[in-house]
Amino acid sequence: MHLSDEEKAMYDGRDGPAVQKAMDLLVRYGEALGAERLVETRNVCATITSTTPFQRDFAQTRGGMDAVFSEFSLDSQEVVPIPKFKVFTSHLQLGFDPGQPERMGIDTQTLQFYERSERHAAGLGAQIMNTCTPYQVGNVPTRGEHCAWMESSAVVYCNSVLGGRTNTEGRESCGAAMLTARIPDWGYHRDENRHATHLVELEVEVESVQDWGLLGYFIGEQVQSGVPVVHRHEGFGRAPNLPRLKHFGAAAASSGGVELFHLVGITPEAPTLEHALGGRKPMEVLRYGPAERRAAYERLNTTAREAEIQYVMLGCPHYTIEQIWEAAQLLDGRRLHPDVQLWIFTPRAIKALADRSGHTRIIEAAGGVLMTDSCSAMSRAVPPGTRAVALDSAKQAHYLPAILGVQAWFGSTAECIEAACTGRWQGGLQ
Repeated sequence: MHLSDEEKAMYDGRDGPAVQKAMDLLVRYGEALGAERLVETRNVCATITSTTPFQRDFAQTRGGMDAVFSEFSLDSQEVVPIPKFKVFTSHLQLGFDPGQPERMGIDTQTLQFYERSERHAAGLGAQIMNTCTPYQVGNVPTRGEHCAWMESSAVVYCNSVLGGRTNTEGRESCGAAMLTARIPDWGYHRDENRHATHLVELEVEVESVQDWGLLGYFIGEQVQSGVPVVHRHEGFGRAPNLPRLKHFGAAAASSGGVELFHLVGITPEAPTLEHALGGRKPMEVLRYGPAERRAAYERLNTTAREAEIQYVMLGCPHYTIEQIWEAAQLLDGRRLHPDVQLWIFTPRAIKALADRSGHTRIIEAAGGVLMTDSCSAMSRAVPPGTRAVALDSAKQAHYLPAILGVQAWFGSTAECIEAACTGRWQGGLQ
């Protein structure tokens, strides 16, 4: 690992023990990856706060919030004082919505400890966004900007749609980056690794959010950790918007390990197919037609058996204001079935906009709840008695049955709202 003079000074302890430990972690991490140097980053997205009783007890017995950061963000059993972050840092989603503790099964002690933890993180300089979609609420990297981000759906959006550069980092590497403004130069930070490895030829139109989720789920299963480029000879028609690209990337990162994709003529590093491939032939050419679409739909609904629905969850990744507006339109003047609960998850900042725009009032008048900061997969929380869930997220349909043992129906937002109001799943692939 070749270090600059500035990096050597941090490594040698010039900026204190926390920064020294952060540099030591980054050097060990980079050497394990085969990185020859570090790259400067000024944009970190990570989990910092503590939301579990275990971390609460750890803080109380080991030395407070600095002990938690030392152990869980710097891999240091020695407690060191944590200085303010050198880097613009955004906090990702939590294990619960602190505004709905009873609904999510959170006791008073855990909530109070979380509030203390949040104040500590903010004092260090973190932006308390509490969302898996930081690009919706103020953190929008520019093309070519080196970042250090956690969260699979955020990483794939940053790399693919925004043209930022990040690998899927962990709490420790991000914690070190906050204090040093450095991250190992490997993977998707480097030009040669950003070219497509697999070509996906579209043979059907992909229009709705559901369509994009199905396509992403198919691609992730096929390419795993490869870099797909999606091409359609007739073009994509209407360019996909933020919700479609968000659901597409999240699905591909869930069924596989996709961290970067290209859409020819849409995403910034794919003006042409040749450019996306970097002049190379693809390792594999895949075709996505009606049969592949049908197979992806059936795999996503493989756990579903009972038509009676007890729970509808929307907002994975967190809903945009457009998606909240759409849900409110579908719910306006209607009431949920008495045996069904509807939870919609969004960032705090977007909920504030939904409150002012009247969307929250419509959702609540129908019997639904607009929630923030988490989701059911992160919180492991669903309404009591839930057996079957309706979802418009391929990512959530992939994870929730495995995490909580529930049945999952995947479909469109309209089908989910209809299930919330009737108590039965009536969706199907069009």
